[in-house]
Amino acid sequence: MKLQEALCAAALIVLGAPALAAVSADEAKQLGTTLTEFGALKAANAEGTIPAYTGGLTTAPAGFKPDSGFWVDPYKDEKPLFRIDAKNMQQYADKLSEGQKYLLKTYPAYYLDVYTSHRTAAYPEKVLKATVRNATGCKTLKEGVAVDQACRGGLPFPIPKTGLEMMWNQILHYQGEAALTTSASRSWVIDTAGKPTLTAEQSTMTDPVWYESDTPDRDPSIAWRVYSVTKAPARLAGGVTGITDFIDPVEKPRKAWSYTPGQRRIRQSPEFSYDTPVASQGGLTLFDELFVVSGKLDRFDYKLAGKKEMFIPYNEYKASFECPTVEMALQPKFANPACHRWELHRVYVIEATLKQGMRHAYSKRNYYLDEDLSAAGLYDAFDQNGQLYRSIFNGMVQLYDKKLPWAVRTVVYDFNKNQYGYFNDVMIGGHRIAAKVQPEREMNAESIVTRETAR
Repeated sequence: MKLQEALCAAALIVLGAPALAAVSADEAKQLGTTLTEFGALKAANAEGTIPAYTGGLTTAPAGFKPDSGFWVDPYKDEKPLFRIDAKNMQQYADKLSEGQKYLLKTYPAYYLDVYTSHRTAAYPEKVLKATVRNATGCKTLKEGVAVDQACRGGLPFPIPKTGLEMMWNQILHYQGEAALTTSASRSWVIDTAGKPTLTAEQSTMTDPVWYESDTPDRDPSIAWRVYSVTKAPARLAGGVTGITDFIDPVEKPRKAWSYTPGQRRIRQSPEFSYDTPVASQGGLTLFDELFVVSGKLDRFDYKLAGKKEMFIPYNEYKASFECPTVEMALQPKFANPACHRWELHRVYVIEATLKQGMRHAYSKRNYYLDEDLSAAGLYDAFDQNGQLYRSIFNGMVQLYDKKLPWAVRTVVYDFNKNQYGYFNDVMIGGHRIAAKVQPEREMNAESIVTRETAR
C-alpha cells in the first residue's frame, strides 16, 4: 500500500471510532454561560414556546408538606394551550414520535393536552460543579461501553459528542445522593380486551452509588443498584430481586439475583439483561429498557443525531399524585389522556442500530431525551422488519425540596401484542428519600433477603 493510501486508511479508522476524549477547555467555557452547567441551551427557542433556563424549580408551592411522599403540583391551575388529536396531528407531526403518531392515528379518542413549558430540572450545587469538572475530564472507555471512574459525582458528559456518551448520561442521570425508597409501587398490564391486571406490587430501594462521593464505604466501580420485594399478587409475594450495574461492564458484568420463597434460596440471574422480558412488568418491557435504558451498551451502534423540539411528558404531578387509582389512570387501549401533561422541550435524538452479527428483539431504536437531562423523554423500538414494535413515554416531576429531577411514571405501549403497561404506579405517600444510605455490607443479597423475610 502506498504511503498516502495508508494515511487515508488510518484517518478513516480514527474517524470511524467512538470519540473517547473529553471536550476541550474552550468548549467547556460554554457551561454556565451560553449553556447550563449540564450542557443544555440556556436561551429560549426563537418562538418563545420553550423558555430560557433560569435555574429550575427550587421553591415549594403552598400546601406542600415535607417528607409526606406527596409533591404538590405547582402548575395545577394552568389550562392546556391546545390539544393534539387525530384531526390536527399532521400540523405537529415533526414534533411527535412514531409511538405518539400511531396512537393518534389508531384511536380517535386519544389526544395530547399541551401545556406551557417549564424547565423545572434543578440540581444541587455540588452536582453542578462535578458536572462542569467532568466536561474536560470524563471519557468513555473500551469502545464506549465503559466510563471513567474519575468522573463520579456529576453527570458524566454535559457536552456529549457521541450517542454512547448521551446514553451514559441517561444511565447515570441524577437520582439523589441517598437511597430513594418506594413503599408500594404497582405494575399494571392492560390486555387486548382492555382489562387491567396487577402484575406486581413491590417495595423498592434504589441506591445511586455514582453520586455518593462522600460515602467512604462505597465501591467506586458501581454505577447504581436496586432491589425490589414483591408484595402482590399472592403467588409471588415474598420474592426479592436485585440488580447491580458497574461503570465498566466489561470488567464487571451486571450482577443480578433473585430469591423465590417456595425454593428458599438465592440464585444468580444472568438472564436479567438485554432483551429478556421483565416478568414483573408482564413481559411488556425488556431488561435493557428499564428506566428507558440500562445494562451493557454493546449490541447497538448509537448515533447522536442532534437536537429537535418535541412534545414530551413533563411536570407530571397530576399523573403521579392526582390520578392514583386504576379507574382514573387507565383506559382500555391507552393511559387516560386527561391525567397527563405534555410540554414542548428540546431533546437529544439518539438513533440506535443493531450491530451486524448481534442478536436482539429489535433492529432499531430511537431515543428522545430531555436536554435538561432530567431522564424524561420518548422512545420507539422497531422489529426486525422495521415495523414499530414498542414505545415508552417517560415522564418527570421536579422534587423541588430536594433539587432532584425524578423520572417517575412510565407508560409502555406494545403494538405487537396490542397491550400497554402502566409502571411505577406509586401509592400516595409512597416515596421516601433516606437520610443515609445503607452500608455496603447490608446491600448484599443474603443480608437483604434475611432482613426482608424477617419483616
